[in-house]
Amino acid sequence: MSVNLVGFVGVVLLAYFVPGPDFLVIVRAAARRRALGWAAALGAQAGLCVHMAAAAFGLSVVAAQSAVVFTAIKLAGAGYLVFLGVRAFLAAGRGPERAGAPDGRHGTKRGSFAEGFLTNVLNPKAALFFLSVLPQFIDGGGSVTSQILLLGVLDVLIGVLYWPWVVVVAAKLRGLLARPVFRRRWERTTGVLFVGTGAAVAAG
Repeated sequence: MSVNLVGFVGVVLLAYFVPGPDFLVIVRAAARRRALGWAAALGAQAGLCVHMAAAAFGLSVVAAQSAVVFTAIKLAGAGYLVFLGVRAFLAAGRGPERAGAPDGRHGTKRGSFAEGFLTNVLNPKAALFFLSVLPQFIDGGGSVTSQILLLGVLDVLIGVLYWPWVVVVAAKLRGLLARPVFRRRWERTTGVLFVGTGAAVAAG
């Protein structure tokens, strides 16, 4: 299974390097405060654990075979991304002291963790990865469940090593975002990206 592991690591690294919903949430959180970026990254990896467990115990297969269930998950994920985008637009119109206020849900570690978690759990592409890509690296001679868990844990660990670099780089944007003009542009840009990603997920 060593050759399969090498190939799997390569595919996972490529998936992480291509920006997606998780990337947007983590970068936006880290740009506000590094601790929020850590929380969002932890939430995303926790969401990945949900997909891993679902694939290992066959729940993802049920969802994939039911068009209604899969569509519901897809639309829920798309709706949540659009919601994040609208909230970013609204934040652009507020003062910096309110845009990421500590007493606001999205200005806390718990809120950032929830954003990362929900964005990942409601991302149908994450579920499809465990259904269509991951099985290509499973050795038919062994336990399917244990191999899915092994590869899933490896996927999570790669993210644990990757996201800190993203958080550190994104945190350097905080100085720029202290300036109202840059903050408004940043919120509007991330808002557009969130809404656009949500629309792409819904149409996919």
